[in-house]
Amino acid sequence: MSKKRFSEAECEALSQNQYIAKISEKSMTYMDEFKRLFIDQYMLGQTPREIFEANGFDIGIIGMTRVEQCADRWKDEEIRSGLPSS
Repeated sequence: MSKKRFSEAECEALSQNQYIAKISEKSMTYMDEFKRLFIDQYMLGQTPREIFEANGFDIGIIGMTRVEQCADRWKDEEIRSGLPSS
C-alpha cells in the first residue's frame, strides 16, 4: 500500500472523478467499471499511466507507485478469475 496521504484539497479534487467510489486521506476505492476499463485498455497495449491519465486521474496527486500497485493487483485478479476452477 502506498504511504502517500492525500490532503483535504486532493481528496476533493480526486472525488470529482467518475471512477472513484470512495476516498480518504489514506486510500481510494475505484469503481468496478474503471477496473474493467483498465484491464481492457491494458490488453490493447496502453500503459497503466496512459490509462489513468486518459480517464482523468492526476498522476501528480495519486503518484506512480499507487498506479503501479493498482495495475499489478488488477492484472493478478484478472489472471486468477480467468483460470478455470478445479
